[in-house]
Amino acid sequence: SPPLLHGGFGIVTKCCNTKTNKVVAIKVNKSDPEILQQAKMEIYILEKLRGLDADRCNIVKWNDFFIDGDRICLNFELLDESLWQYMRYRRNRVLPVTEIRPVLFQLANALSHLGSLGIVHADLKPGNIMVVDRYECPIKVKLTDFGFACPASTVIPGDCVGTVGYKAPEVMIGSLFNEAIDMWSLGLVAVELATGYPFYPGRNDYDTGCQSKDTRSIKLNLIKEMLALDPNQRITPSEVLHHPFFNPGLSKSSPCTDMSSTGGQNLVVSQQPSSCKREESQKISCSSQTSE
Repeated sequence: SPPLLHGGFGIVTKCCNTKTNKVVAIKVNKSDPEILQQAKMEIYILEKLRGLDADRCNIVKWNDFFIDGDRICLNFELLDESLWQYMRYRRNRVLPVTEIRPVLFQLANALSHLGSLGIVHADLKPGNIMVVDRYECPIKVKLTDFGFACPASTVIPGDCVGTVGYKAPEVMIGSLFNEAIDMWSLGLVAVELATGYPFYPGRNDYDTGCQSKDTRSIKLNLIKEMLALDPNQRITPSEVLHHPFFNPGLSKSSPCTDMSSTGGQNLVVSQQPSSCKREESQKISCSSQTSE
């Protein structure tokens, strides 16, 4: 079958586990030295995350890795489609509040657990958020692609991370950054879910800076707190999880107010935060290997 995804790192393809007959997703990294170094860092991060329950923490489950010649291949659970793909089939690419609420809640849950381990994802965007099953209701998502992820303690000013249009201001100007950059990216994802369009549609960091809209014009409490220019003033994942937006009984505010006709609906989020316990992982041998 054709690759599921082409990226700067290589490809993602489907592969069958001959021991369980389960189909998994294999990330095949290019043999480029820089890509290989990035893959090694991703494995380091994934090892750190292995103690979390991937389902409860809304993080993709990593099974194992193997070497194919001079390429590093990562073995993940197979999920349905990216949030970006999911949005393409919606009218005007806009999601209703019934879906925005659980998506934001689950992503904040994922960031909360990453933060508890001192890990920065550094590339949160719709393409790196997977919908577990497009037909499942309520919608469930998982955070994927830890290729740019790193311990916050190892960040060096000027580190090049993230994707144009989703980078926090401190990343674009080359300042020291921490986990707060992921909250900025989540704020931009929230805007995109509600409007169908990226908030900063620039083709590079310069374009993005020139086209940046004044966040003060957004009359949305939650998103305004996510997009605070000062990272120290940005709302934290744990604060997001307790925000009134996720408890309509306390507040009827919606992140879509003045941005979507679905704003203000009094809808109850279906998932509550939960602790993540260690889950025993299973080693998987892959029966087929894919080259680019």
